[in-house]
Amino acid sequence: MPAFFGPAPLRLPAGRLAAATAASLAAALGLAACGGGDGGPPQLAAATPAKLAACSSLAALALPGTRITSVAAVAASDGSNGQPALPAHCLVQGQLNERISPVDGNRYAIGFEMRLPTDWNGRFFHQGNGGLDGTVVPATGVIGGGGPSTTALAMGFAVLSSDAGHPQPTPFFGADPQARLDYGYQAVGKLTPIARSLIQAAYGKAPDRSYFAGCSNGGRHAMVTAARYAQDYDGVLAGNPGFHLPKAASTQLWKVKQYATIAGNGANGQLDISTAVTPAEYSTVGASITAKCDALDGVKDGIVSDVVACQAAFNIQTDVPTCEGGTRTGSCLTPAQKNTLQRIFAGPRLADGTPSYSHTWFDPGVAGKDFALWHYFIAQNLDPGSVSLVFNTPPMPVPTFLATPPGQIALNYDLDRDYGKLFATNGTYTESGWSFMTPPDETNLSTLRNRGGKLMVYHGTADGVFSAADTANWYDRLQKAELGHAAGYARLYLVPGMNHCANGPSTDQFDMVTALVNWVEKGQAPDRVIAKARGAGSTVPNPEVPASWSPGRTRPLCPYPLVARYNGSGDVESADSFSCKS
Repeated sequence: MPAFFGPAPLRLPAGRLAAATAASLAAALGLAACGGGDGGPPQLAAATPAKLAACSSLAALALPGTRITSVAAVAASDGSNGQPALPAHCLVQGQLNERISPVDGNRYAIGFEMRLPTDWNGRFFHQGNGGLDGTVVPATGVIGGGGPSTTALAMGFAVLSSDAGHPQPTPFFGADPQARLDYGYQAVGKLTPIARSLIQAAYGKAPDRSYFAGCSNGGRHAMVTAARYAQDYDGVLAGNPGFHLPKAASTQLWKVKQYATIAGNGANGQLDISTAVTPAEYSTVGASITAKCDALDGVKDGIVSDVVACQAAFNIQTDVPTCEGGTRTGSCLTPAQKNTLQRIFAGPRLADGTPSYSHTWFDPGVAGKDFALWHYFIAQNLDPGSVSLVFNTPPMPVPTFLATPPGQIALNYDLDRDYGKLFATNGTYTESGWSFMTPPDETNLSTLRNRGGKLMVYHGTADGVFSAADTANWYDRLQKAELGHAAGYARLYLVPGMNHCANGPSTDQFDMVTALVNWVEKGQAPDRVIAKARGAGSTVPNPEVPASWSPGRTRPLCPYPLVARYNGSGDVESADSFSCKS
């Protein structure tokens, strides 16, 4: 599902920064083990379970600005129908703040659903959804990674899902100022008390603990929640977060123009940017990165765990074969292709040299199908709408947008002319796209920290749309703001080889929710999270798991900047043979 996108502040040299933050992390681990000491954040109590006391009667519940449209008891399912196994629960659907826009004349509301399990674990789970939202995705609660083995609902959470304030997953809501604000952050704030009231009515008590989780745009929602609504949530899980989404989306349009310089025409005679670097050629790049960087973590196993060190070791100009005579065979790159990819991975800059978004890391996962999907199809077909209609002020008139092919909008995009529209306001649109989409102060999470809350962030290092380097940069700045002690309440886990939220040559199946709950409620700091590959024979296989791996290979995901390094002996298919080290 599409998601759309931050600045790249100055970084210390990787070696110095890793050494400094690794030492700080070790110190923070010691502090975390002490729980809520004198003057420190409190240790939050564990949630206690309860039984569903009411379902059908919830239809008559009166909540401010809310119309309950449906209430139904749902029987337990065992997953045999191809859908996830779910416990017996009460499904409540409704609309909040129904209105007619004075700007575009369309009807808007915040559509939502809650699934309230009969056997409740005492916890509330706010599910952040992806892309442009606009759809009430079933409120089952994703726990992180690809092909998850369970859901938050199956674990006993009461789960909320919403459309974030508009009824379709299209960008046309960008004409309405309030719909923009609801999408950016206000839907979360407005729905939270409604959800708590429903839980109170259903179980006879409010939730003991509340969690927010999502990936992609859902990860952006999570990062915004950690900054804006920390008083309402005890634990936040942000996956591949697009917390700088407007800048990343504009970068997508910039990428189209870069690829167009070396692309040819497709079968229809029109420019086809996917011809710029073919899947075979991206596979060659991925294999070259592996060859150069695989052993940096202590073992050649097809996983580049030390992705930061890899950026200094790998050089696309010298480490990827050059096509002789300019003839493309799939096993080499032409000089023009190398120059274009070097420019794309370095990230966009304005005419004065200022970065307009982050650089992207070279990682073997660039050969993944999902990476190409974001660079080619989504950049050319979906991001033009998000930038033009949702993030820019003023938005492009809808008739103009409909009359212009989205690919042409991307090719017409000029960073120096158009970038400022992301930060602009006027009398109708009083908050800029940058303002309503991003955390107001992303390195000030003191409210979450001081009340004993916790934040876990994970990011695939081969994300094709939101740069993992940008997220690591954010964490470096958070560490600086926290004087090296951020790991006491906030941790980042890089997932080598993983694309956008899942897939790629990676161990991408993991459960971050259980780790987060144990940290919040038991004080068990997640020093590592075990991730598993989804090879052949898995319930939901990942076809990009190399055949040379064990289908169920496991690896520890380590708190950044620590890296999963081989212990020097033991089975390379097992996480037990790896330790998190600097």
